[in-house]
Amino acid sequence: MKRLYKQASERIDRSKEISFQWQHATYKGYAGDTLASALLANDVKLVGRSFKYGRQRGIMAAGTEEPNALVILEPKSGYHVPNARATEVEIYPNMVAEPASGIPSVNEDVRAWLKPLHRFMAAGFYYKTFMSPASWWPKYEEQLRKLAGFATAPSQPDAETYDHYNQQVDVAVVGGGAAGMAAALAAANAGASVLLIDERSQLGGELVVDAARDSAAQNYLTSTRAALENHANVKILVRTTAYALHDFNLLLALERRQDHLDLAARNPNQTRQRLHRIRATQVVLATGSHERPLMFANNDLPGVMLASAVSRYQYEYSVLCGNKPVVVGNNDSIYEVARDLVKAGVRPTVVDCRMGYDASDLTNAGVVVKQGYTVIKAEGRNSVEQALIAKTAYSDTHGWVVGDAPETISCDLIACSGGFSPLVHLDCHTGSKPWFSADYQAFMPACDKPNRYVAGSVNGHSDWQGCAAEGEYVGLLAAGQNANPVAAPKRLNVADFICPDVGRDKIFLDMQNDVKASDIELAIRENYRSIEHIKRYTALGFGTDQGKTGNVNGIAVAAKIMNLPIAEVGTTTFRPMYTPVTMGVLAGSEVGVHSDAKRYTPMQASHLAKGAEFEVVGQWMRPWYFPQGSEDLHQAVARECLAVRNSLGVMDASTLGKIDIQGPDAREFLARVYTNAWAKLAPGKCRYGLMCDENGMIIDDGVTACISDTHFLMTTTTGGAARIYTHLETWLQTEWPELNVYLTSVTDHWSTTGVVGPKARRLMEKLCKDVDFSAANFPFMDWREGTVCGIPARIMRISFSGELSYEINVQANYGRFLWDSVMEAGKEFNITPYGTESMHVLRAEKGYVIVGQDTDGSVTPYDANMAWAVSLNKSYPFLGQRALTRSDTVRPGRKQLVGLLTDDPNKVLNEGCQLVADTDSKAMIGHVTSSYFSPVLGRSIAMAVVKGGLDKMGTKIYAKPLSYEVIPVTIVDSVFYDQAKEKIDGEV
Repeated sequence: MKRLYKQASERIDRSKEISFQWQHATYKGYAGDTLASALLANDVKLVGRSFKYGRQRGIMAAGTEEPNALVILEPKSGYHVPNARATEVEIYPNMVAEPASGIPSVNEDVRAWLKPLHRFMAAGFYYKTFMSPASWWPKYEEQLRKLAGFATAPSQPDAETYDHYNQQVDVAVVGGGAAGMAAALAAANAGASVLLIDERSQLGGELVVDAARDSAAQNYLTSTRAALENHANVKILVRTTAYALHDFNLLLALERRQDHLDLAARNPNQTRQRLHRIRATQVVLATGSHERPLMFANNDLPGVMLASAVSRYQYEYSVLCGNKPVVVGNNDSIYEVARDLVKAGVRPTVVDCRMGYDASDLTNAGVVVKQGYTVIKAEGRNSVEQALIAKTAYSDTHGWVVGDAPETISCDLIACSGGFSPLVHLDCHTGSKPWFSADYQAFMPACDKPNRYVAGSVNGHSDWQGCAAEGEYVGLLAAGQNANPVAAPKRLNVADFICPDVGRDKIFLDMQNDVKASDIELAIRENYRSIEHIKRYTALGFGTDQGKTGNVNGIAVAAKIMNLPIAEVGTTTFRPMYTPVTMGVLAGSEVGVHSDAKRYTPMQASHLAKGAEFEVVGQWMRPWYFPQGSEDLHQAVARECLAVRNSLGVMDASTLGKIDIQGPDAREFLARVYTNAWAKLAPGKCRYGLMCDENGMIIDDGVTACISDTHFLMTTTTGGAARIYTHLETWLQTEWPELNVYLTSVTDHWSTTGVVGPKARRLMEKLCKDVDFSAANFPFMDWREGTVCGIPARIMRISFSGELSYEINVQANYGRFLWDSVMEAGKEFNITPYGTESMHVLRAEKGYVIVGQDTDGSVTPYDANMAWAVSLNKSYPFLGQRALTRSDTVRPGRKQLVGLLTDDPNKVLNEGCQLVADTDSKAMIGHVTSSYFSPVLGRSIAMAVVKGGLDKMGTKIYAKPLSYEVIPVTIVDSVFYDQAKEKIDGEV
């Protein structure tokens, strides 16, 4: 292996030489090198040891499919990265890298010393050994774990940061090769917004190799890349791997933003990696394909490589992987690789199991071409030294028959190609099943989900022209344009799999997990027939590479042994993630411009004009409080609360979830999902409802209005709107399909302005002349249709503060106009806008619960002291009703919702604070769920769940916050203010 002369196609920058460490030795490379290409250029052959047997392993591939070259970067530091693939790691100055395997080192591995025992370590050996004595198992396990696995996990805190980014596009294209670039450009030219994602550091994919061979390909690559980079409709993400595709075209991608930079050059104010959540109207999968290795004995030796990888290293990194190469395969692509090697000044031996390919140009150049042969074994002590080949013959009845009179070829590289496997992973993440094509000898993408297209090599094309043509075609379709179908893919004439009948104990399928052809044979002999069971018994495809090069070969071996068609054996299940994803980026921050999607009510501009501070609730930006002058949170909240209690307040309640429920069985549906009764609720009336899950635990609450006998409008908590809608649809569609009911989410359709306080009636009488607002004619929990400020409205008299309150619901486009009109008309009453913090204080004063704060998924209606909201005499039990009679839910001593008053009225408890029975106790009997200072009461109040709390009214207990204080508190009723409900009708 050596570095070649400078080539026009190379991506390395020879003016920037880089020093890096590998196994404590210093090597040289160039900017643009991957760690794999730099090691190959330095003639480093041994890069790792195998999982079980400790066999020597070398670099096999050039991309994400690499199974062997797992490395540790910057070990024992805050930049420690375990199990990185050397083929994807771009070197940077002073990089420190070491093999991820080798016990105690990659050069001397104890597992290799155990070679005499390897024959006892077949698939599943750990299920059959170390069984007794049972008490020894922990020690067995400890030693087995030491022998198994690869890199150790980081021990130091991560020195870098990670974030998430959300975006929406018309068309997302995965793959930056010929097909992907063509699709992105066609869609963008048709007016679509396009996001183009590619895992490599620059666009081109395999087209880069084609461009080195063909000037037309080079011209296409240069012009298309430039057009995309300068297109206003295109955003390009390189060094980005799309690792999951979920329903409704939710694409998840990992962008490596600073992994390629010198540690000293990394920007501390920029994240190392970013997780992109991409919602695309259309998705184009131009993901390409991975070459498969051939199956022959010792095919895991260093020096056995994928043929296409040899060409990539030659053209992209100017690295020659061998001086005496053998190029072997079962398809036409091996001849292009041989021509590449001839250009580099070497004369390979070509071994083709087929007959009939015209290789006269190669033979005229002095290349030995052996057609009708295949490699049956690689030999060498530490790397490939020679290849044994044998004659082949094919019959429709018996498939391939390999001769038993081998010939020996001296070599230092075996570049093999067993065909290509389309990268169907993303297409399968949403449940699609690939189908086996005998023409391509590969599992092809189903692409049977709406708004999804495939193009290029993943769909069978083997030439860059065909890939580009199909990419342009699907790009136009994705953008909603008409397009003419392209010609059928050009084939590589891939022959059937050669699965030898002998020597299976040395034929490796999964290089990373040491799964051999003999392991598949053993699993079948032990009566495993499903490929899913065979996978689990043998660990085929369980490694960090997820079997990208070995799974299909394993399926072919299983098919041959069971004498079944490959299509009948099928594939294992493809699940996210396509490649490993760092834990850091999964937990990455969502702040600033990188945050989750923000939702605004129609009144947002008015809130900003009033100087509101905001908090995020279920993606909604809700006013938190409205400070005046130099007020802090507490001062503003005190002013807002007193304004509501004494005069008039106004609140934006538009964010509450709203679900429109219609159909003849609407009442019955409500009776099943709510704990209380709905059969007699008349039109024009509203009712509070409590919702439980099947375990009898409170999951939501809200007010539902009866519009007509077959039409209801349900409100939910702001944060629970989407979850509750899904919950209702799930039960309606899967458990109660007989109910004739239709649900529609209408949260965004309505804007809600809440007018709250003793003077609310007087304001409403100014704003609306066609509704009688007298207490007698418009009682609490009624609703009326009327015209407010000239706008048709639904006015609901409901309250979350205990004060007289009207919620004015209008079509959302009128929301800001109505809000501003209410503010103007309320000036004579000193109307005061208030936010969520004051809302929390006001509701706590009245003992109203907030689901998710005063409940935690383990609170029943009875625990919450809300038995009044439970009806047990329905003809069909409500969700969770049966669970309320279980022994656990009726046992004494359950945590129950109560009020707390501190002995010191100025002491405000911390929410979450633990409660104990006496000062010396460490046994927790409950915790604080809500805690505030009440401006109207002039003291602190709190709500809590306490074991048997409802039977302990007046009992003294103690709060123990993290400050180690001991705070005496008294259990009281959770209603602190207006227990007689005298305020509900306001001024009369």
